[in-house]
Amino acid sequence: MPLAIPVFVRGQVGQEREFLEFATALNVSAGGMLLAVRRSLPSSTQVLLEIPSAPLAALAALPKVARSLRAKALRTQHAEGYNLVGLKFSRPLVKSHPQLKPGRRKLVSVV
Repeated sequence: MPLAIPVFVRGQVGQEREFLEFATALNVSAGGMLLAVRRSLPSSTQVLLEIPSAPLAALAALPKVARSLRAKALRTQHAEGYNLVGLKFSRPLVKSHPQLKPGRRKLVSVV
């Protein structure tokens, strides 16, 4: 299902002052996201992504949600007044689980 998730992007490009820009996440995975933003972000630009969320997300009964994510720009593609920026998260959103070892299976007995 295509979703557009609002995101605030904070960062600094070169010697410029820090910036804060509103953007839209178009595709999110455990390792990164595709972001539509007006500002051009050169490769390896470090950014902080802040995802606005409803106050309900802070309730203990709901699963913990990530509201601030650090990421690095990997690539940028220009498209109709926007820049599509591929970002890689500093840490994946989901922790990897160790490989499960194949367990012993019970043999069927002929009785």
